Amino acid sequence: MFAHMTDRDWLWIAGEFYLVGFLLGTWSLWRGGRPSGVAMYALIGAGYLMQLLGLYLRGLAVGGCPLGNTFELFQFTAWSATTLYLVVGVTFRSSLLGYFSACLAAVLTLTSLAIPAWDATRRTHLFGGNPWIEFHAALALFSYGVFALLALTAAMLLLRNYSLKHKQLGGWFSFLPSIIDLDLISMRLLGTGVFLMSAALAVGSVYWLRDPGSVNVAKLLITVSVWIAYAVALGLRLKSRLVSRRFAWTCIILFAVALISLGPVNSSRHNVAPVEVKP
Repeated sequence: MFAHMTDRDWLWIAGEFYLVGFLLGTWSLWRGGRPSGVAMYALIGAGYLMQLLGLYLRGLAVGGCPLGNTFELFQFTAWSATTLYLVVGVTFRSSLLGYFSACLAAVLTLTSLAIPAWDATRRTHLFGGNPWIEFHAALALFSYGVFALLALTAAMLLLRNYSLKHKQLGGWFSFLPSIIDLDLISMRLLGTGVFLMSAALAVGSVYWLRDPGSVNVAKLLITVSVWIAYAVALGLRLKSRLVSRRFAWTCIILFAVALISLGPVNSSRHNVAPVEVKP
């Protein structure tokens, strides 16, 4: 049975695991309890393994890292954010971070699966066999996963700020980390994301300088604009000119813009061979 399952089948299962984790957390919060960190981590971990297998099979089919259409970009972003959560999420000691991570992964994974047009064509050998360009693209998109986790911690920061302002410290608000911890986590994630995106652009520039004609100007402008926006936000935060609610909202809005930009970035690609997906 497993031998006949496609990459999309495994990705559907991954999305369902993420959704179950989110629903389990919602049920626990509705009953006034803390979401089980162990159960949440296990469900997200299981979904992660299914998604990893699905992306691996897709990578074999397209001959490289699966980043050739909007569907694959959303899947890779969800996988990147989940990877980061599984690696460092335990150190945050917040079951709510797992709850929000499960929500984000479920939304990105299931939404991209539910829109057939995003996966209507598949591009094979997208990077022309150049491992450096493939590494550049994967690293850049992994930074989007970091920014996704940053958006989650920013949302938690807003909730904690709201609970303190309105003196609502009980209920599920009590499960949130302190505002100091959330601010520190958010700043570290922002710094990590900017660093990874800077490294991705540096790797890409080495190749682009050798072959300027290969540069897709539209894609480059969009990517650099996203990088500049996050870098400016980091600079303002380090100078304490962007703090508290404004910092949190900035992180959330920037991620929304970055996510929306994946569509234009994908459509701006050229010199690739699209292959129609068989139903």
